[in-house]
Amino acid sequence: MDRRKALKNMGLAMGYTVATPAVMSLLNNCKTESAASWTPRFFSPGEGNVLTHIVDILLPKTDTPSASEVNVHIFIDRYLDEVMPLEQQGFIRMLMGKFTGSALRASGKEDPSDLDSDDIEPILASALKVPDPEKEKANEEALAAYMAARSKGETADLAEEVANANLAKSLRSFSIWSYKNTEYVGEKVLPYAPVPGVNIACGDLNELTGGKVWSPQM
Repeated sequence: MDRRKALKNMGLAMGYTVATPAVMSLLNNCKTESAASWTPRFFSPGEGNVLTHIVDILLPKTDTPSASEVNVHIFIDRYLDEVMPLEQQGFIRMLMGKFTGSALRASGKEDPSDLDSDDIEPILASALKVPDPEKEKANEEALAAYMAARSKGETADLAEEVANANLAKSLRSFSIWSYKNTEYVGEKVLPYAPVPGVNIACGDLNELTGGKVWSPQM
């Protein structure tokens, strides 16, 4: 079995988002929505609550806004609803269902809307823990076997541990990408130079920006 090919086609496009004009327009449109009155389009309301806590655990408020304060969770939900291919949406829903189920069982709660950061953080930390090489290989093989079976129309199930790891890693990548590409972070947090600007081909990054990467909002 070609594990690399199976993993490439498994639907985790979240971690490999391309900044097309349509995607950037979607991202910028989300800034006008109110997080307080937000209703998820892709996830259920309870899963939307879980997603909000996940992005804020990954990118909490410090001297910069948290992920949810710049509507990263809203963008992810809308991206999955409007951009993710239909045949891949079910896979993401399955992953979120497994992750939410883990948090509910561990917390003893019944409604995903009641889950809070204290309930979700242990599950997320466990899912993001780097496995030993043998375990990682076994997880990849389990995921590849799942995707191969689904592509043939066969019934298949994915172990909760493997599903949680894939959801957590995908959301981590996508949350960071989304956060860096929001207008606020791009213009207020990262070094920002509107185009056209001065071209300094070989300048030292530490001298130019204090060691920070340039904002993508250019």
